[in-house]
Amino acid sequence: MKLHELKNVDGAIHRKKRVGNGEGGGHGKTSGRGGKGQSARSGSSIRPGFEGGQMPLYRKLPHRGFNNYNFRTSYATVNVGDLAKLDANVSEVNAEVLSQNGLIRGGETQIKILGDGEITRAFKITATKFTASAKAKIEKAGGEAIATAPAEAAAE
Repeated sequence: MKLHELKNVDGAIHRKKRVGNGEGGGHGKTSGRGGKGQSARSGSSIRPGFEGGQMPLYRKLPHRGFNNYNFRTSYATVNVGDLAKLDANVSEVNAEVLSQNGLIRGGETQIKILGDGEITRAFKITATKFTASAKAKIEKAGGEAIATAPAEAAAE
């Protein structure tokens, strides 16, 4: 089967509903909008949660608790095994080198090195955090793991 041989399943394509074209069509007269009222008018839309003036449920229910999502510290993670993909002439690894090689997104500064995979070359790696296994594997290969202070801690 080739791309140009693909066909839609029977019933997958429907013709456009033509409203307001006579009562015989089934969608004439009020065009499927019922009688009078707010929803029958043109340009009408009621925001989600609106209950016709009744106190909406989201305002009736108590709002309690705290969510830390907005204040979290998120780290770009890189496995030790991914460092093997770097060029042979790279010996010092930092955020700039990782983003140039597509291992993290550009502009990310908080980096955590994880210990998944194996490393054979010696790297001098500068990152925010290292797991214990990652640090052990880097040092075993003859490299150096330099942990920098997080930006928030340095500002205090």
